Amino acid sequence: MGEPVGRCGSSLVDGLAFLGAVLVSLVFIFSIYRAFSQSLGNPLDTFTVAGFGIPWLNFEPTLANWIDQVGTPETLRSLASNTVVAFGAAALALLLGTPAAYAVARFRFARWKNRDITIRFLSQRVLPPVATVVPFCLVMRALGLLDTHLALILVAATFVLPFVVVILRQTFLDLPLELEEAALVDGASHVGAFWRIAPTLAATGLVVFAFTWNEFLFAVALSSRNAIEVPVHIAGAVDTRGVQFWFVGVRAMTAIVPPVPIVLLARRYIVRGLTLGAVKG
Repeated sequence: MGEPVGRCGSSLVDGLAFLGAVLVSLVFIFSIYRAFSQSLGNPLDTFTVAGFGIPWLNFEPTLANWIDQVGTPETLRSLASNTVVAFGAAALALLLGTPAAYAVARFRFARWKNRDITIRFLSQRVLPPVATVVPFCLVMRALGLLDTHLALILVAATFVLPFVVVILRQTFLDLPLELEEAALVDGASHVGAFWRIAPTLAATGLVVFAFTWNEFLFAVALSSRNAIEVPVHIAGAVDTRGVQFWFVGVRAMTAIVPPVPIVLLARRYIVRGLTLGAVKG
C-alpha cells in the first residue's frame, strides 16, 4: 500500500522548502567564503585567479593583507567604535523599551487602544531612515555631538527601540499575570519578576546588537574620523585604482569575527528567549 496522497504532497513541499533553505544558505556562505579567500590572496590574484579561488589549489595564500590591516590604527579604532556603539545602543534600547513593553502589555489606557500604541511603535520602522539623516545631522551639530559615539548610540537606539517594544510586549502577554503575582506574593520584587524573562531580554539584546553592528547610513553621515565604524571602514577600501578587494575581504572578516563568539556563548538564551510562550499547557 502506498502512502496517502496528502502525506506525499506534504513531504514534497517539505523537501522543496528544505532545498530552498539550503540554496539560500549556500549563497550567504559563499559570500563569507569569497571574502575569506580574497583576504588571503595577493592583489594580483584578485584579477588573475579563475574558479572559486580555493587557497593552495588556485593560488598560494598569504597573511600579508591581514598583517597590514589588523595592525593599522584605523581598523582597531573602527572595531572599538562599533563595539561601544552596538553595546551602548542595545543597552539603551532595552532600558527604555522594557518598561514601555511592560506598560503596553499590562495596562489599558483610556484614550488609546494598546494595539494602536504598538502600531505607532512599528510605524517608526516604515519611515525610510534616509529621510531623517539631514534632521539628525542638524540636531547633532547643534548639540555638538557630530563624530561622537554618543550621537551614534542615540540614533541607533531610536531605530531599534520598536523591535524591543514589540518583541518584549508579546513576551509579557505570553507570560501569565498570575505567575507574576505569585512571585510578588512569595516575596520577589518587581525586578525579580522581570528577571524571569532574562532569556528574552538576552535574545532581544542580541537582535538589536546585530542591527546596530551592521548599520551604515548614519555611521557614514554622522562620523568622519573619531567615531568611524566597521561598515564605513569597509566602504573606505577604495582609492584611485578602484576597489581593493583584498582589503575588503580582511575588513569584512574582522567585522564578522567579534559577534560570532557572543552569539555562540548566548545561543541557548536566544532559543529560550525567542520561544518563550510558544508552547502552552
